[in-house]
Amino acid sequence: MDLAQAKVALDTLWVVVAACLVFFMNAGFGMLETGLCQAKNAVNILAKNFIVFAVSSIAFWAVGFALMFGDGNAYVGTSGLFLMAADNSPATGDAYQGAFTSLNWTGVPLAAKFFFQLVFAGTAATIVSGAVAERIKFLSFILFSFFLVALVYPVGGHWAWGGGWLGTAGFKDFAGSTVVHSIGGWAALAGVMILGPRIGKYAANGKVQPIPGHNMAIATLGTLILWLGWFGFNPGSTMAADVGAIATIALNTNMAAAAGCLSATAVAWLVLGKPDLSMVLNGTLAGLVAITAGCNAVSLGSSVVIGLLAGVIVVFSVIAFDKVKLDDPVGALSVHLVNGVFGTLAVGLFATDGGLFTGGGLALTLTQLKGIAAVGAFAFLASAVFWYLLKFTIGIRVSPEEEREGLDTGEHGMEAYPGFTTSGLQMSKPSASAV
Repeated sequence: MDLAQAKVALDTLWVVVAACLVFFMNAGFGMLETGLCQAKNAVNILAKNFIVFAVSSIAFWAVGFALMFGDGNAYVGTSGLFLMAADNSPATGDAYQGAFTSLNWTGVPLAAKFFFQLVFAGTAATIVSGAVAERIKFLSFILFSFFLVALVYPVGGHWAWGGGWLGTAGFKDFAGSTVVHSIGGWAALAGVMILGPRIGKYAANGKVQPIPGHNMAIATLGTLILWLGWFGFNPGSTMAADVGAIATIALNTNMAAAAGCLSATAVAWLVLGKPDLSMVLNGTLAGLVAITAGCNAVSLGSSVVIGLLAGVIVVFSVIAFDKVKLDDPVGALSVHLVNGVFGTLAVGLFATDGGLFTGGGLALTLTQLKGIAAVGAFAFLASAVFWYLLKFTIGIRVSPEEEREGLDTGEHGMEAYPGFTTSGLQMSKPSASAV
């Protein structure tokens, strides 16, 4: 094996390992969402988080990867459906030359490129699950997930990462604060608005009535799994075993998460009167989402500042969404949408090369704002159209009777905790994060 082949081997090993870490984030999302929701819906939430990656795999293989990275125009890829343009020759150290030239900057085999990008696509779809939890039909969620990964996510991703017009204009989103997290968040927002709140969430006088989660232990475990997975998500986006870049990105990622955890804890303590655990968890995730766009482009100190701001933002965002009666059981909108937007903007503010606060002027910040607005408008409107299409055909919401009884028995014919009473698995004291 010569030096070029050895480099390809090491790069490929790193990319696949990083992708496996991101894949394991599915377990984190499943645990987090299940713990923050009611026991009577645990099977349904676990089923959604499990099946969504299978749906994403087929959708991205058949259509999504081609639309996102296939050669085409500034707005969409037009070649490479079903990976039919794949080069199956042995790796030689040269970048793949074919229908996916937007990925030629990394020399790993096309299969590794596809697998790494697939786990990102699956993450975008999983974000929707928590926001629409406890009242959506299982089939409608499956169909929407396929649509999101096959069409919405790839088109927005093509603009930024696939040789599209945003990337050409200088838009920077290294690991996907916008491409992954905000697109998933915008799709979730459309679903939340069209679905409406859970029964009993808001009283007739507008007062918020907490619906506490049933298992904060598994929610905490889920968050720790996500924190771990992010060390594949961000450093893996190098798509090469560049030891200096990997180490720097991993450290920036961790420090933003830690800062977000601490600032959310402090703000929740001051505003809500208690250090609410759900806010502690979501503050950590907010820091991770916010640093994702600029983890390769900002200093360590800036990473801490970005994380601190994200932790503050997420607490007030959760409160604000409740005030306008947008029912998000797990805080996905505040974590992924709001902090995805903030994290993308933060690149324009804090980037060591071109950031507003580092002497670079307004140019990068304005480019970031343009990308946020364009991708957001497209993702929200396209998602809303499909949500409405589902609503007026097969329906998207379970019946009131099924919602009260629980989606586990209604949708799946089983319980997560047979032999235990549902009431015994609910928290007796409302969570402060729900007020």
